[in-house]
Amino acid sequence: MKLSALTRTRRGRAMLAAVPTVAVIGVLMGGVAQGAVPVSMAISGQQFKIAADKLDGTGFSQYAGEAKDADGKSHPVAIANIKDATLHNLCQSVKVPGMPLGLLISAGTNPKNPVKATDLQIGMSDLRGTAQFNQIRIGVDASTVNTKAHGSKGDFAMDSDAITIDDLKQVSSSTSAAVFKLTDLHLKISDGTECF
Repeated sequence: MKLSALTRTRRGRAMLAAVPTVAVIGVLMGGVAQGAVPVSMAISGQQFKIAADKLDGTGFSQYAGEAKDADGKSHPVAIANIKDATLHNLCQSVKVPGMPLGLLISAGTNPKNPVKATDLQIGMSDLRGTAQFNQIRIGVDASTVNTKAHGSKGDFAMDSDAITIDDLKQVSSSTSAAVFKLTDLHLKISDGTECF
């Protein structure tokens, strides 16, 4: 297909714009995995969906917080931290607003090789699933949670030694990790199909 044919339509221009995005994501994911890219960031303000058959984690905390976009505008989020996490059959999707176009990522599809993350932090607005916590503490001060990252003094929080969530579905505005190993990674431009 000729470049001029692609640039004639809005969808074609959006697809061309997505190509550098996919390349940048690949470079950034590699840099984050090697500890070369800092995970502190200004969020885009656009939310994405994450689903997994199962999440297992150790060293969990959750508290209220905010994420700031590039213009400095604050977005309220629930912040979850997990020291070590495994995710089975991970799906991540993001939709281009107002268009039948998106990005769809799958990983950890082999039950013997799940996705693994260290020092995982998620800024989310919605979470669903069946959860089990081991040694949970609810109502602790957010500045004293059992994870490296913590909230502000006086804020409500919860933490636990371990967490398992089956049939995980969440809407997020950010995800960061010290190491994020995506086994069986498949990233593709989609028609806007979402994980759920």
